[in-house]
Amino acid sequence: MIKSLTTVCALLLSVTGFASEVTIYTAKSLITMDLSHPRATAVAVQNGLIVGVGNEASLTPWIERAGGTVDRRLENSFVMPGFIDPHVHPSLPAILTQLPFLAPDDWSLPTGEFPGALTPEDYQKKLIALESKHTDKSKPFGAWGYHELWHGQVRRAELDAWFGDRPVFIWQRSFHEVIFNTAALHYFGITQADAKAAHGEANWSEGHFWENGLFAVFRNLGYLIEPQNYMRGTLNFLEMAHQGGVTTAVDMGLGISSDPDTELKLLEGLVKKTQAPLRLVMTPTALKFIQAGTTPEQALEQVRQWQHTYIGQVSVRDHFKLMVDGAIFSALAQFNAPGYLDGHQGVWLTPQATLNEYANIFWRAGFQLHAHSNGDAATQRTLDLVETLLAEAPRQDHRFAIEHFAYATSDQAKRIKALGVIVSANPYYHYILSDSYGAHEIGPSRAEQMVRLGTLERLGVPFTLHSDTPMAPLAPLTLAWNATNRQTINGNLTGQNERVSLDAALKAITIDAAWAVGMETEIGSIAVGKKADFTVLAQDPYEVGASGLRDIEILGTVFEGRFAPINKD
Repeated sequence: MIKSLTTVCALLLSVTGFASEVTIYTAKSLITMDLSHPRATAVAVQNGLIVGVGNEASLTPWIERAGGTVDRRLENSFVMPGFIDPHVHPSLPAILTQLPFLAPDDWSLPTGEFPGALTPEDYQKKLIALESKHTDKSKPFGAWGYHELWHGQVRRAELDAWFGDRPVFIWQRSFHEVIFNTAALHYFGITQADAKAAHGEANWSEGHFWENGLFAVFRNLGYLIEPQNYMRGTLNFLEMAHQGGVTTAVDMGLGISSDPDTELKLLEGLVKKTQAPLRLVMTPTALKFIQAGTTPEQALEQVRQWQHTYIGQVSVRDHFKLMVDGAIFSALAQFNAPGYLDGHQGVWLTPQATLNEYANIFWRAGFQLHAHSNGDAATQRTLDLVETLLAEAPRQDHRFAIEHFAYATSDQAKRIKALGVIVSANPYYHYILSDSYGAHEIGPSRAEQMVRLGTLERLGVPFTLHSDTPMAPLAPLTLAWNATNRQTINGNLTGQNERVSLDAALKAITIDAAWAVGMETEIGSIAVGKKADFTVLAQDPYEVGASGLRDIEILGTVFEGRFAPINKD
C-alpha cells in the first residue's frame, strides 16, 4: 500500500510539473570534493539538481518513486564537480579569436592550432606568413599575442616596413595594448588628436595605444564588434569553456569591450539558442562607469536594474569590480621599491579618491568587491582600502577578492589573512612571465615568487584559480598544473616553496572557487541539493598526480543534469 501510494504521488507530481523522472549517472569514480563523502560511483539527478549520491543500488529507489533511467555513458569515466573559472572575459575571445594568435606560448583553439614564437626573427617570419593567408583584403590584418620581451620592439615603423600600405595591427599579449601601422591608423580613422587625448597612454609616432589610450580608440575597431563577427567569436568562447570542462564562468568586466546592455542581451540569447552547457555570472566594472561619467550611486542603480532583468543562465549578482593598477603582461603593474629594473613606472587605472568612492557605495550595498591588483604596491593600496571599509562600515564574511595576485610579499599575505580577504589568482603568470621578468623587469628574486600561492595555503587563506582568458588558456586543469608544479615556459622549476598541494589546486577549481564567488550552496561539489554540474574525465587526477594534470583528457560535461560530450572532430 505504501509503495503504491508513493508511486501515485510521484505520478501526480510529474503531471503537475513539480517533479520529473530521475536519471542515475554511474561512473568509475565520482570525486565529490565533499569531505563528508569524498567518493561515490553513482549520482541521482532530478530537475537539474542532485538528489542522491552513493552507488547504483542505494539510488535505485529514486527511480522506483519517480520513474527514470540509469545512464551508463560515464561508467568508465571519472567525474568531478563542474569546473569553475571565476575570472573570464567572454568579450575578449569574442573579439580576439577573430584573429590568428601569435604569442610566445602555443594555443589550441576552436579556430585552429597556433604555435608560439619565442624570438624576434620567428615572430616576424610567422606574422608575415599569417598575413599572406589573410584572404579578405578589404579588411585590415590583425594578430594577437605580441610581447616585446620575446618579439623585440615592433612599432609603427616596423609594421610599415614589413607590410607597406596594407593596414596591419598587432594586439599585445595583455589585451591592454595595440600597435597600428600607418595604413591601419588611416583605415580606422584614428588621429593624432586621439593620441593626445589619451592622457599619456598613447604614442602617435609609434602607433602605440595602451590602457585608457586603447579604450579611447576601441570604438574605431568597428568591424570586430559587428554583431555577426562578435557572435561568431562568442561561440568560440563557449566552445573553449566546454572543452576546458567549465560549467560556471564568472565574467569580471561586463561591457569591457562593448555596450553592457548589448553584451548581456547577446550572451543571454546565444546561450539559450545554442543550449550551451554553461552558466555565466556577469560582473560590472567601475572603469566602465567612470569612463561614461556615471556617479557611483547611478552605477548602483543601473546594476540593480540588470540584476532584476538577468536572473537565468546569464545573470548579474552581487559582484562589483574595481580596477587598481595596470596589466602585468604590459609591465604596467605597480611595484613598491625597488620597482622595475629600468626605472619605469606602472599605471594606476583609477584615481584613489574615485576608487574609494565606488568601493564605499557598493560595499555598503552588500556587494562582494573584486579588485584587479597585480603588483605589490597595488596590493598595498587594495588592503588599505579594505581596512578603511571595515573600519567605517564593518561587515562579516565580506569575501573581498584580490584578482590576479601577480606579485605580493609574504607580509602582505599575512595581512590578507588578517583582513579576511580572499585571492583569485592566475598561476599562468609564473609559467609564462617568470623567466623573462626575472631577466628584464623585476629581477629573479621577485619574479621567481610570482603568484605566491604556497604561502596562502600555509596561512589558510582561501584562494581560487582563474584564466582571465586569453591571459591563460580557459583550462582549469592547466591552471592546477601551473599551481602545483611551478614550471616555467622554458622548463625551469622556480619558486618551488610556492607550489600548492594537489588537493588545494583541485579545490581551487571546484568547491573553493564556488565559495570565492558566493555560490558554494549551488555548485562546487557533488552533494545533495546542488546543481547537477559535472566534468567528465578520462583519468583520476589523484592517481595521475600533479605532474599529469594538464594532460588529462576531458570527455565532456554534465550541466544541470544534461550530458554534453565533447566533439573530437
